[in-house]
Amino acid sequence: MHIVMQAVKKNNKTLPKARVTATPGPLERFMGEEARIESGKDVQINNNISASCLEVFYPEHKLPEERGMLYLFPVEENRFCIQLCYIVFGSGQNHNVCSFTFAPAFFDQFPITAVLAEKPFSAGKSIELEFSICNKTAALLTEIRQFDTFSPLSRLLHQSQLAISLLNRALESIAVPFSACQVPACRFLAFESERIKIQEACQHIAAQEGRPFTIRELARKVAMNECYLKKGFKAITGKTIHEYQQELRIGKAKELLEVHKLSVTDVSVTLGYSSISHFSTAFKRVTGMKPCELLA
Repeated sequence: MHIVMQAVKKNNKTLPKARVTATPGPLERFMGEEARIESGKDVQINNNISASCLEVFYPEHKLPEERGMLYLFPVEENRFCIQLCYIVFGSGQNHNVCSFTFAPAFFDQFPITAVLAEKPFSAGKSIELEFSICNKTAALLTEIRQFDTFSPLSRLLHQSQLAISLLNRALESIAVPFSACQVPACRFLAFESERIKIQEACQHIAAQEGRPFTIRELARKVAMNECYLKKGFKAITGKTIHEYQQELRIGKAKELLEVHKLSVTDVSVTLGYSSISHFSTAFKRVTGMKPCELLA
């Protein structure tokens, strides 16, 4: 409990590159041993709510899942402290980790009967509960870091409102468990926000004519880790990104040849193939025939 209350007392301090504690606190356990803090800040939002916003690097073989975790600590009879931890995808191997600590005094403002009616509090003991990061939660986490142009008080008022909204969303997520999709090898796809990113990747590919996307370009467009994008794409579509793009390009090629009567050379150039022979090889691999046969 010492570490949690210590977090409540911090105020606008820049975090060091790494933390060293004898007993890892909830945030340290949540991030895992492989995490390396690149930058971040602790902010005292008000007397009862504090926050930490970090940028964390993970080795490629230890990339985390996007998720949230609620830690509840009873400090005495009918008094509680809650810490919310979130990890959301950033760029490359850097991820955004946010933590919000609600001191016991925060819950003192509500009738104890209302507090105890909520699932986490009724357990009467320290608990850890994982929950999904929905689109609304992801938007709140983004918004809470975007008040640099506000006055100090206005910024803290907005952050206080957003922190309370995050707590409410977390309690709702725990009260109504989400349905995990049936993809055991890609647990992160249990989160709707990640499945939507895969769908967006498919839409970007479908809208692209000419040179296909690289994995890196596509990952940046949908704000998703490259490794997760490849695994999730395969799990949902049944095809690799290369296979998916190739099939769409060949389908477009057939349309240009059969319907629009373009020459093989023109189709090859239009779809961004490096040469006619490259295009012909790809076309035959997918369709079993040469592109010139469609013009016969």
